[in-house]
Amino acid sequence: MRICVIGCGAVGSLFAANLAQQEEVWAYDLDEDHVLAINEHGLRLSGAGDVVGRVRATTDASELPPCEFGIVATKSMHTEPAIAACAHAFADGSVCSVQNGVGNEEVIAEHVERVIRGTTFPAGRILEPGHVQWDVKGDTTLGPFEPKPAPMAEVERLAEACTRAGLPTTAVADARGPQWRKLIFNAATNPVGALTRLTHGRVCERPPLRRLVTGLVDEGKAVVAAQGIELDADPEELIDHAAKPEVAYDHKASMLQDVEGRRQTEIDYLNGGVARFGREHGVPTPLNEMITALVKGLEASW
Repeated sequence: MRICVIGCGAVGSLFAANLAQQEEVWAYDLDEDHVLAINEHGLRLSGAGDVVGRVRATTDASELPPCEFGIVATKSMHTEPAIAACAHAFADGSVCSVQNGVGNEEVIAEHVERVIRGTTFPAGRILEPGHVQWDVKGDTTLGPFEPKPAPMAEVERLAEACTRAGLPTTAVADARGPQWRKLIFNAATNPVGALTRLTHGRVCERPPLRRLVTGLVDEGKAVVAAQGIELDADPEELIDHAAKPEVAYDHKASMLQDVEGRRQTEIDYLNGGVARFGREHGVPTPLNEMITALVKGLEASW
């Protein structure tokens, strides 16, 4: 099958390089140096897995051929311009989000007819153009996006392709539980690490910070309950598991990487998303609102 990864940063590269072992993979990204390196030398992963994927990369969306699947892996604030540029490639295809936060599928659905709700846990960081450090392995869950769903058979087909490529992926009828489980995980840990400059494990081993993390989790769970969504796992257990030395103790979350690079963060789609859904359902989220204000204040200081 032909798959296009939209946004070939750390997470996008994990999908693109692995899938390219078995499928025809294109990548759309605006980083010219990264695209040039991928086309010249392949897309290299090292760390949790050593892979070189032969990916056809471009900065010009008009070069993309018709694709059976799209995988959107941009930062949430870049979803609109990215899918608007690439939508022509998916006139007969399905597009999946593997992004952080909430609200991305709604944006994608404005441009394509068949949308897949996705949640993924593999993580890494770009070391240099064309080379990504694979820090954390993990599972991916896909399901139809209810307002504009891709057929379940197509969801299963993409999940099977990812699993064959070494990225264990499950297709489910309702992917909201996994998505909110990860949203709560990220909203409770990423900004705390970004504000303190601590890795995931170092945040969790400091009791006052760990209590703050739990408070953020509890607000997220209350928002989930108000929507009638059932989480597929307890975010608290996931947070403690990730803090183990052999899992993600030393991992710098994407928001910390953004803060160190003085780049805009995804706070509006993480804690801001929890707070927005909380307001819509009458659930107070003062900690998430506070964290959102602090991170946006940090961004303003730049």
